[in-house]
Amino acid sequence: MMRFSRHSGNPNIGVFAAVNESLAFTSADASPEFVRALEEAIGVKTIKTTVAGAHVIGSLMVMNSNCAVVSGLTEEREVQVIEEHIPCYRLDDALNAAGNNILVNDHGAIVSPEYGPAVAKPLSDALGVEVVFSSIAGCNTVGSVCRATNKGCVCHMDASDEEVQLIKDVLKVQEVVRTSVNHGSRMVGAGLVANSKGAVVGDETTPIEMGKIEDGLLLY
Repeated sequence: MMRFSRHSGNPNIGVFAAVNESLAFTSADASPEFVRALEEAIGVKTIKTTVAGAHVIGSLMVMNSNCAVVSGLTEEREVQVIEEHIPCYRLDDALNAAGNNILVNDHGAIVSPEYGPAVAKPLSDALGVEVVFSSIAGCNTVGSVCRATNKGCVCHMDASDEEVQLIKDVLKVQEVVRTSVNHGSRMVGAGLVANSKGAVVGDETTPIEMGKIEDGLLLY
């Protein structure tokens, strides 16, 4: 199932929510319409919160079914809210926008090559998956330019064949499709949220883009 939505007039809805197969954390100021779109399209329980005092949950947080990784600036009270639902790992690194810099599902993770090698094992242990360092389409913010589920992935239009194969190998997905979102934006991860049950896309997304997203995420 796919739904259109906005968040406070912004079609880049992936910036404001982090999801896995059963949960969605979204900004504390999310509208009832946005929450309803998430719950109906991707079949999740929605929890409103902030991360590091900010509403850009999708930029500062990423998760799979095992763990939520959040900015190292996340406050203790925010961690407590998250840990009522899923284990939480604070990423203590200068690159604290975990959602922008990490692409993950329940099978693997691709992370920004700007992270130091010391990050790999703690992230792997927390998420319970293999961690591989790579950029995609020349972008180190791999979480911003891709969106993956346990079945498929959509990515930046300029991703190379080698990068597409890397995504398939690391995340163990059946399909990877290059596309844009929100009428030409190549920041695919910023423009949609998804799990294996469905997706919510920014409301400027065109029918052609929708078709490619459905193909890449195997939403049939």
